[in-house]
Amino acid sequence: MKKHDSMETYLETIYILSRAGNPVRSIDIVNELEYSKPSVSVAMKNLRAGGHIAVGKSGHITLTESGMRIAENMFERHTLISKWLISLGVDEKIAVEDACRMEHIMSEQSFTAIKSHVERGKLLC
Repeated sequence: MKKHDSMETYLETIYILSRAGNPVRSIDIVNELEYSKPSVSVAMKNLRAGGHIAVGKSGHITLTESGMRIAENMFERHTLISKWLISLGVDEKIAVEDACRMEHIMSEQSFTAIKSHVERGKLLC
C-alpha cells in the first residue's frame, strides 16, 4: 500500500468509527484495521502533522476539515463501488475487498462516470 493510500485508509477508518457516535482512540483503529500499535501511532503522528486530525488531551481523535473531506470522499467511493460490484453479481466479501483497493487508484473521471452510470440505472428501475 502506498503512503497516500494508507493515509486515506486511516482517515476513512476514523470517519467510519466516528459515525457510531463514540470517541475514536488509537486502539480502536488498531482493532479495526488489525495493524500494530506502533504503526497506528506513527500514522496518527503523521496525520496530525499534516493537519488531517486533531488529538485531544484524552486521546480522542477527530478529523479536521481536510481530513473529513478526504474521508468522506473515500467512504463515498468505497460504498458506491462495493454496491456496484455486488449488483453485478460479485460476492459481497470480494466486492468490499476490491472496492477498498479500487477506491485509492481510480481517477476522479472514472469514479464520476461509474457514479453517473449507477445513478442513471436507479432512475430506470
